[in-house]
Amino acid sequence: MSFTRSLLACAAACALLSAAPPFVSAAFAGDKSGVDQTSFDKAVAPGADFWTYANGEWVKAHPIPADRNSYGKSAVMVEEAAKRTVDLIQTAAKAGGAGDGQKVGDYYASYMDEAGIEAKGTAPLKAGLARIAAIKDKTALAGVLGGNLRADVDALNSTDFYTDNVLGLWASPAFDDTTKYAPFLLQGGLGMPDRQYYVGDSASMQEARTKYQAHIAKILTLGGIADAEAKAARIMALETRLAQASGSRADSADVQKANNSWTPADFAAKAPGLDWKAFFAAAGLSDQPRFIVWHPTMVTGLGKVAADESLDTWKDYLTFHLLDHYSNLLPKAFVDERFAFYGTALQGTPQLAARWKRGVNSTNAVLGDAVGQLYVAKYFPAQSKAEVSAMVDTMKVAFEKRIDSLDWMAPETKAEAHRKVDVLKVGVGYPDKWRDYSGLKVVRGDALGNFQRSEVFDYQTTLAKLGKAVDRGEWVMTPQTVNAVNLPMLNGLNFPAAILQAPNFDASYDAAANYGATGATIGHEISHSFDDQGAQFDSQGRLRNWWTPSDFDHFQKAGTALALQFDGYKPFPDLAVNGKQTLSENIADVAGLAAALDAYHASLGGKPAPVIDGLTGDQRFFLAYAQSWLTYARPAALRQALVTDGHAPAQYRALTVRNLDAWYAAFQIKPGDPLYLSPEQRVKVW
Repeated sequence: MSFTRSLLACAAACALLSAAPPFVSAAFAGDKSGVDQTSFDKAVAPGADFWTYANGEWVKAHPIPADRNSYGKSAVMVEEAAKRTVDLIQTAAKAGGAGDGQKVGDYYASYMDEAGIEAKGTAPLKAGLARIAAIKDKTALAGVLGGNLRADVDALNSTDFYTDNVLGLWASPAFDDTTKYAPFLLQGGLGMPDRQYYVGDSASMQEARTKYQAHIAKILTLGGIADAEAKAARIMALETRLAQASGSRADSADVQKANNSWTPADFAAKAPGLDWKAFFAAAGLSDQPRFIVWHPTMVTGLGKVAADESLDTWKDYLTFHLLDHYSNLLPKAFVDERFAFYGTALQGTPQLAARWKRGVNSTNAVLGDAVGQLYVAKYFPAQSKAEVSAMVDTMKVAFEKRIDSLDWMAPETKAEAHRKVDVLKVGVGYPDKWRDYSGLKVVRGDALGNFQRSEVFDYQTTLAKLGKAVDRGEWVMTPQTVNAVNLPMLNGLNFPAAILQAPNFDASYDAAANYGATGATIGHEISHSFDDQGAQFDSQGRLRNWWTPSDFDHFQKAGTALALQFDGYKPFPDLAVNGKQTLSENIADVAGLAAALDAYHASLGGKPAPVIDGLTGDQRFFLAYAQSWLTYARPAALRQALVTDGHAPAQYRALTVRNLDAWYAAFQIKPGDPLYLSPEQRVKVW
């Protein structure tokens, strides 16, 4: 999950651990290896390409389905979760009744009513289009832009909507005050995934710009807008100006650059050109004493573009984005055109996903907790929650022991590191408190209106948080999500139920596989509190340097070495992995895998690991880890990820094993093997 979407802070400190407690053993009685040997490509040596050795035969046997841009075992888990979820939703749709179950059923049934959506055409957007047409001056423009402000939340597992309002509002504790929620403003305004698509000079970026301008013209034409091609050119020019002012991926990940506290008066002084008083009044933010402006260059640029561009161009821009934003809830021609650009042109996906899959995604995005309650009641028993919770305890202790063993870290730095581990609030499976949807109106037969009301509901929920005490138990993922997250400013972790299932986790597996897959995931998320971003926050979630100068210098040198290691992975002749862009995730992978291996060894209680299916314990551990990264993408999707994603491609994340000495012993990796790193080249961060 991206950093700016997941930084939530905690408001509580805790006492220093005087000593690490003994390991809490998360023992598993199962005797299955948990490793799929039918996936092995034995024509490839482990020391040549460990990911392909572990997964090659599976990849050969499973081409990417036509409706996906990537595939793998995690995608199979997502599909299984979707199948389970649609059954629950359809049952709710048939049952009727009242409460959240009825809202789930009505929302999904409305989304699936293609005939009803087709019959309405663009009529559901009549009021929005009229509001844009009525803009007569720059004050009115500011009012519409502010009125369009929405909560910047990830619609996880949903590809239905891009965030394309000029700014997004995010409620989080401020960097210097972790007791109350403050308003953060984040950059937006772009229809393509990243500023690089507008300013990059590569052939693929130039092609994307040409196709995007054609997409703008097509959407306008479908919406009955005259002179579409000329207007598309002007819209593209406006967005390019916004992109040029926008922060880069590196800027967005640098919290020091994001720590900008502005009063309302600062906006007129630092970003003149937009009527900020009208903007904030329309956004319901007039009473806020200050804002944290994550991307100041874009806000300043927005003021300039608001002043310089004609009202007519702004009105065309707003018209296009209104139509494009809701196109998946408009007639089929809009749906097909949106997919042709965002799905096929940008990611190489040849076929639109089935309507029911998109309906599940949209329902999860809007009523995720309501669906999640149904999901965990049927598919996540208390035993699973207890077993994973025990693993979490084991992993926390393993990490604490690793802190104690660091010979380069000063006692005062270790003390705060221990506090950070101790204060971690870990959610397993589902939140302690479910979201209240009583304020959300869902009307059967009003698909687009239902989604619009959900956006307003989310926004009002965000506004209501501002100035209030922080809820450390807040979740940002639904239980049916195949993912996990660290919340650095909350010092919290979320492990949704759907990722805590086979093949990642199964109580019938031997401990090696469970620790190699799920244990490494847990370790990864814990380690995010200590990656290049999370390490800048103390145990209370404050942005504060708690390191001695020499300790931080050592830490940064390790990060630099890891970034260089990943810079060497080159999926395309003209495009490599960006080691700096992916550094946070790579640090968490290295530290998490090392802690998971420690925890696995400790779980053996001093006894030798059994040999199962001819594999030693350490072999099963590392193979389970490599198989947890069994994901592969279409070339276009991989290119997009290399530009926009903070995660390295899965096949390279599996190669994290190169940094652990035990991997070399387990598979007899020798100097001269392509993946061999000399001991001094192996990166040890924590």
